[in-house]
Amino acid sequence: MEPTTKQSLSVPVKPKSSIWKDIVRDKYLYLLLLPGMILLIIFKYIPMYGVIIAFKDYNILLGITKSAWVGFEQFEKLFRTPDFLQVLWNTLLISLYKLVAGFTLPIILSLLLNEVRKIGFKRVTQSIIYLPHFISWVVFAGIITTFLNPVDGLVNYILQLFGHEAIDFLGNSHYFRSVLVSTEVYKTVGWGTIIYLAAISGVNPELYEAAIMDGANKFRQMWHVTLPAIRPVIIILVILSLGSILEAGFQQIYLLYSPLVYDVGDVIDTYVYREGILNANYSFATAAGLFKSMIALILIVTANRIAKRFGQSGLW
Repeated sequence: MEPTTKQSLSVPVKPKSSIWKDIVRDKYLYLLLLPGMILLIIFKYIPMYGVIIAFKDYNILLGITKSAWVGFEQFEKLFRTPDFLQVLWNTLLISLYKLVAGFTLPIILSLLLNEVRKIGFKRVTQSIIYLPHFISWVVFAGIITTFLNPVDGLVNYILQLFGHEAIDFLGNSHYFRSVLVSTEVYKTVGWGTIIYLAAISGVNPELYEAAIMDGANKFRQMWHVTLPAIRPVIIILVILSLGSILEAGFQQIYLLYSPLVYDVGDVIDTYVYREGILNANYSFATAAGLFKSMIALILIVTANRIAKRFGQSGLW
């Protein structure tokens, strides 16, 4: 008997002529894509050339190409700097707090909003919780500073009414991280619910009907039907969040912190800003920024592999 031939399971690649036909057919859609691609190339890919100064003793008068090559000297200097270890710890801690609080609360909020049956009340609530997202951190930080002012701020005024002493929330190391996390969550929690509400709307209603027939209450329906249905979306967002775990929020921290709370609030981005912009130590600051980017890349790849290993959908 002749051996049976195995058919290839690979997806056929479109010929170039077919690709060009698709581009011509959907030319207006590609035109809409063009501005975003141009911005991405200009502000994300072209500046990557400057990363090379992390391996040089950069002199602004000589330029990138003529500056002396020093290899990994800037990275060695970075890891020998005592301040950087504290900065790295602050970054990881603040980012972890924000990841846990800012990731779980939108899921809980979207589950609760999904159960609201009065459309008018639901829309008003959504508009209120979405609003802080559209306020810039410059304005939002000014509002926070005014409310938390230890002299005449509203929060301290209320505390004094109940017999407590005024607290300098933004100048006290014990409270500063809590202020960062709580204000970040307040500003972003409403916007984060949009994705989960969109995912919940795609859940098959027959699953809820079957759960009701089995005697499941609202909590059981959310736990056994809604959450498993939106699990792929949750996993993808977790992977994306891990990629920015070392960001910690430069704008927020820069606008709220002061030398009084450097020991708990100074993160990699603010450290890079001081070293690179204020102290003109460009090579050293670039090495710190490149180190942060490499850690983020490793975390994304690792999280994606773990998700795929457990049979879940990943980014690729």
